Amino acid sequence: MKKENLFKIGETARLFHLSESTIRHYEQAGMVTPEYTDPATGYRYYGPRQFEVFNTVRYLRALDMPLEEIADFLQNRDVGRVEEKLRRQKQVIEEKRRELERIERKIDARLRQLRDAQTFVPDEIEQTEAPACQLFWMDASVRLHHSLDMEIPVGKLAQKQSEAVVFLGKVGVAISAEHLEAGDFTTYDGVFLLLDEADHTDGETLFLPAAPCVRVRFCGGHLQAPQRYRRLMEYLSEHDLCPAGFSREITMIDAGFTDDAEKFVTEITVPVKKKGTSEVPPCID
Repeated sequence: MKKENLFKIGETARLFHLSESTIRHYEQAGMVTPEYTDPATGYRYYGPRQFEVFNTVRYLRALDMPLEEIADFLQNRDVGRVEEKLRRQKQVIEEKRRELERIERKIDARLRQLRDAQTFVPDEIEQTEAPACQLFWMDASVRLHHSLDMEIPVGKLAQKQSEAVVFLGKVGVAISAEHLEAGDFTTYDGVFLLLDEADHTDGETLFLPAAPCVRVRFCGGHLQAPQRYRRLMEYLSEHDLCPAGFSREITMIDAGFTDDAEKFVTEITVPVKKKGTSEVPPCID
């Protein structure tokens, strides 16, 4: 082929919207060989044979096919082979699509929580129904003296559920019904991860059915929770109620979301029943 019908690497790169380093990478991967290399200057020249390769690579890369798969095809061109690779790539794309949909559901759940956390009456105690939920539970005796004291139990939880804790606003602490009734609000009995429907989890989980509860939300974090527990227990006593299980305390907005401590929001939920019986009170939405 005449040299005047060939293109230097820079010209070829511009023709196919590639960088020169990308073309060199294709060469190193065995995907393309220059039509001519000037022995005196080392300049590379490319022609129609290489253009066909670049078009094929660009097409298959547009389908997100890995370079090693493309290189394998270029070295062993066959209709059946490319058909097999395209089917395999379609399966990969389908798996990615499902994973992206799962991530989208997780993001939607966090957005709902953030909206919910910014539309509430601070320190208002309400009777409502806690929705059914699924928890990953870890027994732990935790005393908090500083906001950073939560990092150690959260780290232990992450070791067991590394994928599910990626999103913030889902790790909580709990006080048993016995300790609530005893007025011990400074020691937590467990740490839990509130699971989204879309979460991948390892190990057994705890399912909690929908149940009547009392709930309070306040501006602040775990360190400001004891006084809210006292108010909740006073409220239960005034309404002839008692705890029907462990509390669920979650920081809906904390340092993971904002540097402004005045915007922190914590929610405490306590399942309840009529005092002295197993009867549950009517729920007020």
